[in-house]
Amino acid sequence: MIEPLQPVIVGAGPAGIRAAERLVRAGLRPIVLDEGLRAGGQIYRRPLIDDGRSYRSRYGSEAGKARRLHEAFEALLPAIDYRPETLVWNVSAAERGNQLDVLLAGVHRQIGFSQLILCTGATDRVLPFPGWTTPGVYTLGASQVALKAQGCTIGDRIVFMGSGPLLYLVAWQYMKAGACVEAVLDTAPIASKRHLLSLAIHAPRIVGLGVFYGLQLQLAGVKIRNGVRPEAVLGTGQVEGLRFRRRASKGEVVETVSCDALAYGFSLRPETQLADLAGCRFCFDERDRVWLPERDAMGRTSRANVYVGGDGSGIAGADAAEVSGELAAAALLEDAGKASADGARLVAAREAILRQRDILERAFPFPVDWFETVPDETTLCRCEEITIAEGRRAIASGSISEINRLKALSRVGMGRCQGRMCSAAATEFLSGLCGVSPGEVGRLRAQAPVKPIPLGFGAAVEAEARS
Repeated sequence: MIEPLQPVIVGAGPAGIRAAERLVRAGLRPIVLDEGLRAGGQIYRRPLIDDGRSYRSRYGSEAGKARRLHEAFEALLPAIDYRPETLVWNVSAAERGNQLDVLLAGVHRQIGFSQLILCTGATDRVLPFPGWTTPGVYTLGASQVALKAQGCTIGDRIVFMGSGPLLYLVAWQYMKAGACVEAVLDTAPIASKRHLLSLAIHAPRIVGLGVFYGLQLQLAGVKIRNGVRPEAVLGTGQVEGLRFRRRASKGEVVETVSCDALAYGFSLRPETQLADLAGCRFCFDERDRVWLPERDAMGRTSRANVYVGGDGSGIAGADAAEVSGELAAAALLEDAGKASADGARLVAAREAILRQRDILERAFPFPVDWFETVPDETTLCRCEEITIAEGRRAIASGSISEINRLKALSRVGMGRCQGRMCSAAATEFLSGLCGVSPGEVGRLRAQAPVKPIPLGFGAAVEAEARS
């Protein structure tokens, strides 16, 4: 007898955990697939083994939320089918039904699903500059993972650069962990911070924490600069420093700061590849400057029985991720004939957080002029080692105005990461040269595998029961 298919949740961060919780309360037993070893996602990432650090020392002001989420998941374990260290690399519609291609312990497995909730989260958005591929340069997210999961720092003397609330949070976390934070270099102008005054009316805790982090960093002697643009990473085999310029009252000033590690990023970028492979329609989001799967207020996509939640459906932070994960599960239950009593309340809660996020984005704006000063010899796509100059030549030779055409003629986005890390930069680069918005140059079509997988792993395939 073939067992009935189960709903599958991809991701065990805040959204995935709350989605699973909602389904379990309704009497379902979902499969939860988690690329990590332990549930929590990126924001509430747990160490591989308990290392004696307290929740307070690991998560700071978010310790209470992290503990509650971890405890909620532990309570769910008897009622769910949890599969950690499982990479979902493809979504397909096979003859016998919908299925996921996954990699677990080096073996390819296929998992059928009746309904799919994608809580795939987000990754760092990075832009190229001279020296960004030098050993010792990390993303902000990677530097935070090292601290939370491995209990180590990325260097002894560290500079943090970019824009967004994460910039100050990670710098403060490193300082509290005992690292020497040399500087925090904010690419946003100081004038943009005036928007935090209006945010303080709606979210005083968020603004209060940001002010607290900034003051503590300054009191510790950390240089904080605004309106920054990097000129070059100093050092060849290893980061030795950073030369940057910044806007000042007397014009532009060039400064140099010594360091042995640099962490940088420009807010986050949703991981939407699985939604693309699932056949969901996309629309361009002007605020996040990214293509997102079309969704209704509860997380339904254009494809039946496929739902999205968390930052993979739009960047809004951990609190909104919990709400949207629960909303996606509630939508699934409604579509299965089980009415939801609190859908309107959850929608209102998420909308309130999104309004706060809109203000935050104005306080930490994206550097739209970035490529105006990036030299031609700078690497644009690190997997394929394509430079800015090569990108310009490809665009000029083919009269390119669409991102997939740029990929075809230059190989930008054809490497091992399938454009996950360079697509945002390539889109900004192309749209800037064409003088149009990023939405007008289209989006890179997702290709399986969405993340690198071992060559030849598919020799052994284990197909699970599906109807």
